[in-house]
Amino acid sequence: MTQASEPLEGAPLIAPSTTDHPLYEPIVEACRSVYDPEIPVNIYDLGLIYTIEISSENDVSVIMSLTAPGCPVAGEMPGWVADAIEPLPGVRYVNVQLVWDPPWGMMSDEARLELGFI
Repeated sequence: MTQASEPLEGAPLIAPSTTDHPLYEPIVEACRSVYDPEIPVNIYDLGLIYTIEISSENDVSVIMSLTAPGCPVAGEMPGWVADAIEPLPGVRYVNVQLVWDPPWGMMSDEARLELGFI
């Protein structure tokens, strides 16, 4: 028997996004307008946005992380993300949740190229 805090065997560590919703792409683009102040790459391509969930009522729930728990903008970054998404036509409500599990570590190829990793 697993404890409630442990993921079920075979369960994804990151909840899937609502990619088939018409607001998904505009929300992704809004996330791309937010940059980590220490790294010249947007937070979406850095892999900091884990999940974008959009309800049938157009409520948006974003699960994100930061590059490190000691990030100096940890208290501000979720607000920046919400501020980027809220003005989009059709969005009713935005909730941004900051998580540390799983730890950050996935970047797009574009971000790796921008940072000189490839």
